[in-house]
Parts: sequence; C-alpha cells; structure tokens
Amino acid sequence: MQAIIRTFSLRILVYSLILTFVHSLVARAHVGSPGVLVQKQAGKYQVLVSVIPPDVVPGTAKITVFVESGRVKTLQARPIYFSSGDEGAPVHDELQPLAENRFEGVVWMMDSGSSSVELKLDGPDGKATIIAPVLSIPTKMQPMPTGTGLGLAALGLLLVILFITTVGASLADGTLKPGQSVSVSLRRKRLVGMGIAALLLGVGLTGWRTWWTSWADDYRNHELYAPMPVESKVALTTSGQAELTIRIDTSHFAEGGIKRRRLNFLVPDHGKLMHVFLVRTPGLDAFAHLHPDRSSTTDFRSNLPNLPAGQYLLYADVVFRSGFSETLTDTISIPAVRSKTASGLQTDSDDSWLVTEPMGVKANAVGLPHLTDDMVLCGIPGASSKLADGSTMLWTDKPAQILETGTPYLLKFAVADSLGKPAPLEPYLGMGGHAAIVRSDGTVYIHLHPVGTYSMAAESFLVDRIADTTRSFHYPDAKAFRDSIDRYVSHLKTLPEAEKNAVLMAAMPAMSHQMKVNNMVEFPYAFPRSGHYRIWVQVKRNGRVLTGVFDTQVKDGLM
Repeated sequence: MQAIIRTFSLRILVYSLILTFVHSLVARAHVGSPGVLVQKQAGKYQVLVSVIPPDVVPGTAKITVFVESGRVKTLQARPIYFSSGDEGAPVHDELQPLAENRFEGVVWMMDSGSSSVELKLDGPDGKATIIAPVLSIPTKMQPMPTGTGLGLAALGLLLVILFITTVGASLADGTLKPGQSVSVSLRRKRLVGMGIAALLLGVGLTGWRTWWTSWADDYRNHELYAPMPVESKVALTTSGQAELTIRIDTSHFAEGGIKRRRLNFLVPDHGKLMHVFLVRTPGLDAFAHLHPDRSSTTDFRSNLPNLPAGQYLLYADVVFRSGFSETLTDTISIPAVRSKTASGLQTDSDDSWLVTEPMGVKANAVGLPHLTDDMVLCGIPGASSKLADGSTMLWTDKPAQILETGTPYLLKFAVADSLGKPAPLEPYLGMGGHAAIVRSDGTVYIHLHPVGTYSMAAESFLVDRIADTTRSFHYPDAKAFRDSIDRYVSHLKTLPEAEKNAVLMAAMPAMSHQMKVNNMVEFPYAFPRSGHYRIWVQVKRNGRVLTGVFDTQVKDGLM
C-alpha cells in the first residue's frame, strides 16, 4: 500500500511540475463549453448534475448536484475510465451537502480520454445510480506564477551553494581536530573538492533539464488535446447543386498520442454519423442542421439547401466507439450563383435550415447584438419566435433579460398553434427536441439535448463499458465494424418516421426525460462566457422540423 501511495504521489508531483514550467495552450474541444450538465430521472430522484472537468490531467473535477425531487441523504461519486472500466475504477468519494438540495465535491481524474462520473444516491426514497459522461483531457499547460518561480529559483540557488560548501567543508574543515588551523594543502583540497562538486552538479542539472524538456515536449505533443483538423469546401455539381464536402485531415496521425483518432470506429448519435451546423457570419441570420453521408473513412458529403451566399461557421459533431465526442470546426464560403431547383435536393430527410433576421443592434450600442423581449408570460420576461408552419414558439420562463455566466439554467420552450392553443410535438431524431447555441463571435458553440450537454451515444457506450467485467477493452476488426455501422445508418433511412424514432429511443434507455406537457421542451445549460448569444430550438410537428430563434445577452456572474 505504501508503494502505491508513493507512486501516486510521485506521479502527481511530476505532472504538476511539468504543468507549471511550460506555457499554456488553448484547446477548442466543445468549442468554449468545457463543463457537462446532466438532467436525469433515476427512481424517485430527479437531479441536475454539473461536472467541470480539469483542464490539466491529473487534476480534480468539480461536481455539483442539485436534487430537484426526492430525498437524498448521502451522495457519492467516482470516476470510471473507458480504458479500465468498472474493475479499474477507484472507490467513491462522498459529496458534501451545502444547502437543502445541493451537494458538492471533487474527484481526481488521473487518466486522459473518455470517462464518466458515477453518482450513487441514497436516502429515504431508495438507492439510485446516475452516469454522467465526461471528457477527461488536458487542454492547458499552466505557466508557473512569477513569484513562485523567483522563490523556487532563490531556494535552488541556496541549495546549490550549501551543497558545494558542504562538500568543501567535509574535505577540509571537517577533517581537523579541535583547535587545529587549516593548512594550505587543506585549503587547496577544499577548493578542488568544491570545483569538482560544482562541475558534477552542473552536469547533473544539465542532464535533468534535458530530461525535463523532453518530457514536457512529449506531454505537449502527445498528451495535450489537439483539435482534429478538417478541410471543408463547397462546390457546384454539373446540375448546379451546391455540395458540401468535409475531409478529416490525418496528416498528424503518425505523431500518435491524442492526435490520432480511430476513424473506423465512429458511431452514430441519434442515428447520424455526423451532425453539421452551419451559421452565417456576422449576423447569424442563416442556419442549417445537416447530416452528411460518409463516402470514405475520412470524407463526408452533403447537398446544401438554398442558403444565402456568404461566409459560414461550420461545427461538425462526431462520436467514437470509446464514448469520446468531438466537435470539428471550420469556415466555408457558399457561392451566390446556384440553381434553386437543384438546391432543393436533400441528402437526409432530417436535414433542416432557416433564414431569418440578423441579430439586432441597439441604437446606443452599434455592433453589439442584443435581445429585446417582446412579451411577458405570467409576469416573467419571455420571448417568442414565429415558426414556418404559422405556430409560435415561446421562451416560457426566461429568468431575466440578461442572464449570468456559470449559472445552470433550464431553458424552457413551448409551442402554440395559430389559435394560441398548445401544439403537440413529435419526436425529432428520437428526442423531444434539439438546440444549438452560438456566441456572436462563434467562439462558443454547443449542441443541446433535453437531458443535457452530452452525447447520447457516448453515454450508451460508457454505460455498456461499466457493465463489462473486463479490465481492458479490445476493439473489434476495424473494417467489419465500419461496414456494420454504415449498414445500420442506411437501414434507419429506410424506416418510417415512427419506427425510426422507436429504434432510436430504444438505443437510449438512459434517456428518462419525458416532458409533462407535450408541447414543451427544455434544455439545461450554463453559459460559459459573457456576451451575446443566438439560440436555435428545433422541434418536429406534423412531420416537419421547425426552428425557433432567440437572442439573449449574458454577463459575468457575481460569484
């Protein structure tokens, strides 16, 4: 046990020193939304879970649990890594109650990669377990504070001087008898000994510095998260159809480590291998949610709808067999001259798009988008958006005109028909709805679901991995796996809508999130940065995907 503790402590020390001596780098995983929000019903408990993963690994993840219903007495948490599964997971740590229905605590994330946090709830309403998918990946290399560096440098210099003088004293003064004076030969011996000690110490420190730099470079190049680059372009076919192609750049795969991806092990999320969101800049006035076909291991293609010409931000969500989810980013230019007839061809029946007004501008704040709330619902600030079928989507309980960063919100939206009556919603890709949020400058993007900010496919594979009793995971044959996934995705396209949704929902057994009112959908989210945001809320009604658009302003919170 002592050996394990020493090894654990040494690893923490080494990684901590590495991370303090090198410069910080910025990663774009999740595009500005590093935390995970999970809203789940488990037994008699409904909870909202916030997990803020560390930006350096090893590091601690902060966990906050809001108990929305049910009586919880104790709440425990532990990380479970996909690589080692339940058999290699540590023991649970108990979260501390901070308020009547709020628990907080931290867990150590020791390994990089796809992982999850397992929560065990216990109380008068029984026991329950909840899994929250988390990406435990290093995204920064923290520089050492100037004061700490100067202090350590001074201490190091003092230790060097003490070491050299101690060697000299041991060769001269330490050999004298009481009262005996230091002879010339002893002084010479002391100086020679100190010189040799200084030389050996210099060689040792130089070698140590070389090793240190090599280890830091290895960490930077192979452990630190690097976004997977893509090359995207729009070209016109002979019929005038605008076609989007996305090619994953594999040129850095040979470097290994975190830069390499298992592209043959992409898995569908909501039945699609890739979800692509296009947003025109700078006004964010044109939007598309597309699902390209995979034409090869690295290439995806999709017909473009009749979007207006301009520069577009591209966000492409993919999920791997390990539960590792990633957003690929790029910018594309859509040309102006196209055949409107050809542009109506859809690659996927679930593709959707919308052209609307650009984000508004206040007269006294030129260039700053804003939201002017146009209605009040039950005394609470709200907003409305007219949908393509004549119905109206309402942001029903917006807590304030200006929201705060870091605060978990439940963004609730309801749909009313042209007569103002509740309009029942149908499942869209196996869920009650989807939402995409983009900051005005494109630096924050998130694809939301009613259960949280994570991928349903990631959760499914992580739950299966926890149920697996083996200590290590072995991937199947890559080509056979990829072919089976392509057949599954193609088969889903042939199914009637109701049957397809039944298959998708059956593949997401953990998604116990039924709305009490069938014309409403809600999404948990905490805005990570201040600024102006546009929210696209997508629902399905009468077999048609409808998109509502809302703008909001977010300021830094007090805490």
